[in-house]
Amino acid sequence: PFTTMSASLNAQPGTSSKTKPHVIITIGMAGAGKSTFVQRITSYLHSQNPPQPPYILNLDPAVTHVPFEANIDIRDTVNYKEVMKQYNLGPNGGILTALNLFTTKFDQVLELVEKRADTVDHIILDTPGQIEIFTWSASGAIITDAVASSFPTVVAYIIDTPRTTAPATFMSNMLYACSIMYKTKLPFILVFNKTDAQPHDFAIEWMQDFEAFQVALASHSGSRDSEGEPTYMNSLMNSMSLVLDEFYKHLKAVGVSSTTGAGIKEFFDAVEESRETYRTEYLPELERARAAREKSLQDIKEDSINRLMKDLAVDRAANPKAAAEDRWASDEEDVDDDDELEVNLIDRSEEPYPGQYIDVTRMRGHSENINWPNPG
Repeated sequence: PFTTMSASLNAQPGTSSKTKPHVIITIGMAGAGKSTFVQRITSYLHSQNPPQPPYILNLDPAVTHVPFEANIDIRDTVNYKEVMKQYNLGPNGGILTALNLFTTKFDQVLELVEKRADTVDHIILDTPGQIEIFTWSASGAIITDAVASSFPTVVAYIIDTPRTTAPATFMSNMLYACSIMYKTKLPFILVFNKTDAQPHDFAIEWMQDFEAFQVALASHSGSRDSEGEPTYMNSLMNSMSLVLDEFYKHLKAVGVSSTTGAGIKEFFDAVEESRETYRTEYLPELERARAAREKSLQDIKEDSINRLMKDLAVDRAANPKAAAEDRWASDEEDVDDDDELEVNLIDRSEEPYPGQYIDVTRMRGHSENINWPNPG
């Protein structure tokens, strides 16, 4: 159901592929300010002349309040607390299972998004606060691959700047960002959030100047043991900083404040620059993977047919009498089971039905009570 990439994605520059809306997947540690960031960039797009309201998907089933109006909200589809109760799960297991249930119908979500593709310029995904639930789960990979195969997509990795002033915390964030970038293979933007509380200049300096990070690491408390020798953690971060030096060269980094709105324009400039990266790097890789998968399936099919024909030849050689009696049933002997089947096709395009994905911004004015059927 996710092979919905239109031919326009393969078009050359100057064609309709340029007009496709850009998908922004916001990912980050809990408390980094993802939802507030989504609210701020949504406000920025609404303030443009003319306004450019984005299409927003909230994928966090456990959040009690979001500071923006989501077009599609997982909470309208899956009852997070009911999932925990039905499956006897804890909080994180409940979030993961709710996201899995939502993903089983993500083809419907794509259909709704594609219907609005001609009227919006940006599609924004706000992911769960528990970063590992989206980045390392099957459902997260399915959602990411589904939108990336249909629209130009960029990953915005939100970083809590005040909490990365320590070299160890900074290195942890960079390692996580590195792993996500190489897992998704999508254009990637580091978004240093909360710059109103802590400017991000130090982080940019550490990324661009290896020696500056070494100095900061050496001066940080706990970098040496009681005998004055570098600690194991200090040596490890020294080694990792050398490894990540190449990784930094392929990154775009911007500093923003979701509170004041500073840096939002620079963020969208980076988003537009990533469109060309998506077209020249991600799409060819996607086509190569698709061609390899189709070839693999074709090889398996041909191998199965060849083995079947060999088995039939051996069987006929061993039982020539039985082989002579093999024949197709005559037309009179055929039983048309289709005449006995009653298939009731229901057009759901006008009336909502249980389990249907709803465009929330169109639904709010109505009184229909739409509930997702309880799992199990």
